[in-house]
Amino acid sequence: MSDTPFGFGLPPEEPEDGDEGKKKDQQSGGEQGPANPIGFGLPGVGGFGGPGADNPFAAMFGSLNPTDLGAAFQQLGQMLSYEGGPVNWDMAKQIARQTVSQGTPDGVKDASVGPAERSAVQEAVRLADLWLDDATSLPSGAGTAVAWSRAEWVEATLPAWKELVDPVAERVGAAMGDVLPEEMQAMAGPLIGMMRSMGGAMFGTQIGQAVGVLAGEVVGSTDIGLPLGPAGKAALLPLNIEAFGKDLGVPADEVRLYLALREAAHQRLFAHVPWLRSHLFGAVDGYARGIKVDTAKLEDVVGQFDPQNPEQLQDALQQGMFQPEDTPEQKAALARLETALALVEGWVDAVVHTAAKPRLSSADALRETLRRRRATGGPAEQTFATLIGLELRPRRLRDASRLWASLTDARGVDGRDALWAHPDMLPTATDLDDPDGFVHREQLDFSELDKMLGEAAGGPGGKPNLKKGDTGDDADGAEGDGTE
Repeated sequence: MSDTPFGFGLPPEEPEDGDEGKKKDQQSGGEQGPANPIGFGLPGVGGFGGPGADNPFAAMFGSLNPTDLGAAFQQLGQMLSYEGGPVNWDMAKQIARQTVSQGTPDGVKDASVGPAERSAVQEAVRLADLWLDDATSLPSGAGTAVAWSRAEWVEATLPAWKELVDPVAERVGAAMGDVLPEEMQAMAGPLIGMMRSMGGAMFGTQIGQAVGVLAGEVVGSTDIGLPLGPAGKAALLPLNIEAFGKDLGVPADEVRLYLALREAAHQRLFAHVPWLRSHLFGAVDGYARGIKVDTAKLEDVVGQFDPQNPEQLQDALQQGMFQPEDTPEQKAALARLETALALVEGWVDAVVHTAAKPRLSSADALRETLRRRRATGGPAEQTFATLIGLELRPRRLRDASRLWASLTDARGVDGRDALWAHPDMLPTATDLDDPDGFVHREQLDFSELDKMLGEAAGGPGGKPNLKKGDTGDDADGAEGDGTE
């Protein structure tokens, strides 16, 4: 777990991603590391972390022409006048788009997707769905297949990021108003309001930067194991797929097809396991509710807050002002989320391998490449840690994949996929340590539990209603006889 739950900068001793981390650090705050990871410069004012990032006001007055100075004051006014939720999402979107427009460190700029690329993505997803029909009992979950630019990925995924991040930011925002005695809060109302506005801007800045950087790395809408895009829409990013496969020595069409298999498999799971999305996002919310704020440190910040030194609040956030509660409930929430995400990723890994192995000569190499990408701190882990303070343990992915493979051998495809009928039927973190034990232990009671669930849901023969052609839309027990 990250020592700084909202991910404000990496430890100064050694960036998590080595030389690349140093490059990003230099681009976003000089050589001082996380003391100012993105700088609190304003968009268009020397860039984020550019000259003057340590003192944005000095940069404004010392190096700007009148036109830029007016834009800077306008931006500052927008920050201070913000009265929305805990995160300034308008600012987050703006900064994410600006980050995307700057291009990736290798100099590749974003570009609109052409007709040929759109056609190639649609064909890859169509073929991937055909191959997956033999590897899983869950039917296709992608009503459409789209090819996105990086900017389009930002636009499409921001609603999901909002749902993920707001619970954590809300917890911190509430603490800002609680640090003063009740009789002083009315007197300090303007100050608290200013701090919340600045806090919303700072969270928005950090999130926008993270999402913008991630847009230059992801290859689809499900890279972090969560459904970030619209339901039923399989999405791939041709520009990033090209960069991903550049040095692999694998034909471009095979890379595209393998990644299409992963995207289509995720879509099947989230479309036909109707409780899964709320289960995952609910675990994030449960984790956020257990976060506590170091009120002593926050009191010091409030007492010394200088409106002319806005980065002071960001510095406090960077220095571990809030940490998860060390309680059984918080540990359970963390374990629940990490295990659920591992099960999702492990299932996709196992199913895609089954579908690709007989058909793609590069299946093994691509599988291992993607596993190492996750294990070495790829975009999924780092961005998740940045935004909600969680780092997924890569070993859980391999454990979960082995468990799903063992279940396939023991129960077949239908028996394996039937476990998604209810969250209580899924393996636990302990089961991931002993997949064979789970398979044999649960085999004894599985059929009876399967029957009970099927009867409760009205399914024929005690089978959960997870079969081809069933969209899962009736999983909530909707009434009606099917007539108009």
